[in-house]
Amino acid sequence: MRTMTSLARRSASETRAMAALALLSIIVGMAAGLIGAAFRYSLERADAFREMAVVHTSSYPILGPLMMMTGAALAAGLAAWLVRRFSPDAAGSGIPHVEAVLEGSLAPAPARLIPVKFLGGVLAMGSGLALGREGPSVQMGVTAAHIIGGLFRRDTEDRRALIAGGAGAGLATAFNAPGAGAIFVLEELVGRFDPRIGLVALGASAGAITVSRSLLGNSLDFNVTDLASGGVTELVLFLILGLFVGLLSVAHNRGLLATLTLAERIGGPIEFRAAGIGAVVGLLAWITPHLVGGGDGITQKALNGDLLLVALPALFLFRMVLGAASYAAGTPGGLFAPLMVLGAASGLAFGYVVDASVPDLAVRPEAFALVGMGAFFAGSVRAPLTGIVLVIEMTGSSTLLLPLLAGCFGSMLVAETLRQLPIYAALKARAATSKR
Repeated sequence: MRTMTSLARRSASETRAMAALALLSIIVGMAAGLIGAAFRYSLERADAFREMAVVHTSSYPILGPLMMMTGAALAAGLAAWLVRRFSPDAAGSGIPHVEAVLEGSLAPAPARLIPVKFLGGVLAMGSGLALGREGPSVQMGVTAAHIIGGLFRRDTEDRRALIAGGAGAGLATAFNAPGAGAIFVLEELVGRFDPRIGLVALGASAGAITVSRSLLGNSLDFNVTDLASGGVTELVLFLILGLFVGLLSVAHNRGLLATLTLAERIGGPIEFRAAGIGAVVGLLAWITPHLVGGGDGITQKALNGDLLLVALPALFLFRMVLGAASYAAGTPGGLFAPLMVLGAASGLAFGYVVDASVPDLAVRPEAFALVGMGAFFAGSVRAPLTGIVLVIEMTGSSTLLLPLLAGCFGSMLVAETLRQLPIYAALKARAATSKR
């Protein structure tokens, strides 16, 4: 009898603990959603300010570009200084740091990371660096989760679950994609299905999206027309697209890592490096204002089929080099959005070639652009489920689910065959080696 009573009490205690954790997951998500929504809105304002500056300086052929270069150099240099001076963990995407925290090899970042990541990200991306908003949103969500877990005196396992949930909430807010946020936690950050963490990830993503949509609305990141998936022949072509994009994703990862190594060899204060890269980006922003920044506008044009085939190879190389150089600046900023640009551009180019070679097919080039987004993400990050759900949620298009599966399969096959580490695993290994 005493044993049964003890078991009943333990069961009741575990139920209360799980209920409390579930409630905290929603609170964490709401906090991450508030921070992420404010960050996303600030980035939109910063982009608008940069575009306005280009317009106002366009009539000054000498002073105009000098002003843009100076402003971008100061903004990027200040962002790098904030990182070095107050929170070194805020550099770059932050996702490798989050993975290390969840593994227990690093301690969570202190609360000051949030203002550094927020302000530094707005300065860096507002200056035109080709970086994504998801990295800062994820890391700020993680830090908020760590703070909340401490305030409520949760144990180590609960805090770990809340940190994972905060990461998913940050990604969900960055792209208005709650499903991708929850899947990202299990597929990329944890690497296995953990019911406890899965519960927290779902609660946190739901809380984040509730807050962010109430503040920013529920519009899709990208608008696409109805796209047919086609038949078996088209499916084979999407598979070939995946193989092609897989090669490009491997080249991207290796190029990014090589750029970081080159930047370290050059040396010098990180602020000067960031300022120099910012100055070049400022000049590019004055000459080609629509080709810098996160690249959502380019992705949308690719999904609309508004880019010319002859320009796509140069656009791809330009954005790949710009993205690698921007990441080497050492400022806050992620990789997801730049990866989507490269995937859409390469997919559209492939689609144009297919359309010219086999004009009788019903599938349009824009469909290849959409599948290219997911395939490039899968090849680079090696998180195909996250990539598929992310693309579907960002575009609101589920008709290309089977082509997305085929494209991601082909991309993953190439990346795994070439033994290229996933980008975040490579960045984490690189950071661990540099600290020895």
